[in-house]
Amino acid sequence: MTKRRVVITGMGAVTPCGIGVDNFWESMKSGKSGISLIEGMDTELQTVKIAGEIKDKDFNPEDYIDPKDAKRMDRYTQFAVVAADEAIKDANLEQAGYDPYKVGVIVSSAAGGFKTFEKNHLAMINRGPTKGSPFTIPMLIVDMASGRISMRHGFKGVNKAVVSACATGTHSVGDAYRAIQYGDADAMVAGGCEATITVIGIGAFTTARTLSKRNDAPEKASRPYDKDRDGFVMGEGAGVLILEEYEHAKSRGAKIYAEIAGYGQSADAYDMVAPCPEGLGATKSMEFALADAGMKPEDIQYINTHGTSTGLGDKAESKAVEKMFGSKEENKNLYVSSTKSMHGHMLGATGAIESIVCVKAINENIVPPTINLDNQDEEVADLNYVPHKAQKAEVHAALTNSFGFGGHNATLIFKEV
Repeated sequence: MTKRRVVITGMGAVTPCGIGVDNFWESMKSGKSGISLIEGMDTELQTVKIAGEIKDKDFNPEDYIDPKDAKRMDRYTQFAVVAADEAIKDANLEQAGYDPYKVGVIVSSAAGGFKTFEKNHLAMINRGPTKGSPFTIPMLIVDMASGRISMRHGFKGVNKAVVSACATGTHSVGDAYRAIQYGDADAMVAGGCEATITVIGIGAFTTARTLSKRNDAPEKASRPYDKDRDGFVMGEGAGVLILEEYEHAKSRGAKIYAEIAGYGQSADAYDMVAPCPEGLGATKSMEFALADAGMKPEDIQYINTHGTSTGLGDKAESKAVEKMFGSKEENKNLYVSSTKSMHGHMLGATGAIESIVCVKAINENIVPPTINLDNQDEEVADLNYVPHKAQKAEVHAALTNSFGFGGHNATLIFKEV
């Protein structure tokens, strides 16, 4: 069968760098960090006291969601619902004339309702096993963001969550793309969401020795590809994109931001948390995405890397990129950056947020920077990491990578229509 074309007609974002796509993108272009001292939890006993946290002064869920409903959603679901509302409105999706059984939702989280789990676990331990909320299970399970969005908007098609650790958001968008390509849906609400700035989230990643401890300079803590990095910075939020079959989107006069051109997936089959040092899985994921798109490496002008600010990850991914696309001397038209330097690592949300970055880079011919790249690590590949400041460039096609614990790799390619 002939695969159908899939385009993006709406976007929504809730991030530590701004609520709403416009605010978020302005922060990305200006190199503004969203990393700060944590305010939403007691950090007295925590070694790590910084994160890409969305502050209460910037985000009150009851400004967007009925208060009764908001109280029955974990924070990760609240983020997802608000980002989805923005994207759906942006696309004018509810007036698009689709059969509701052909509109689906894949908006996923890597971890689910950590806040709900912690709160109710403590209640049950301290006061008895029947003292938790009756909404505990539906609030903490990972699929509830998709479920809530479908209920809120009456979308009755494909509905699920995809969980692949830090590759979750990218897999969610990719699987939604496939659903439209092969006719299971005509439109999809797709993305990722996360809210793990909690005692368990920060504490557990700290004991795994993965987080930066640069508490005295939070905005300098996320340093992808820099030799002075000391780990990644936890982030939170949500990114949502509206995907539609191209012909229908065009016929209804929809605003089309970009086309999804390719999707690649692979597994490292190497280690629980460490990537394959030579980046073999990452290379294959990008290779498969290019093949799916019918494109060559030279067709890509911008790569939004996974770029977490960890030594093993930065080195492995940069080797894979250099192997596929060449060094900056060999390929002067390739720009490579990690926006995690600004918004932190949003886990299951990050692939969706970085997909939005790719689309905006294509729309505006601006490549966002990798901030805090003061002293490039000699062991990472020699690429143009766009240090400190955004750069103007002709971006006709952009690629984003996401890699998750468990060896999960996912790649998406976007191009101008």
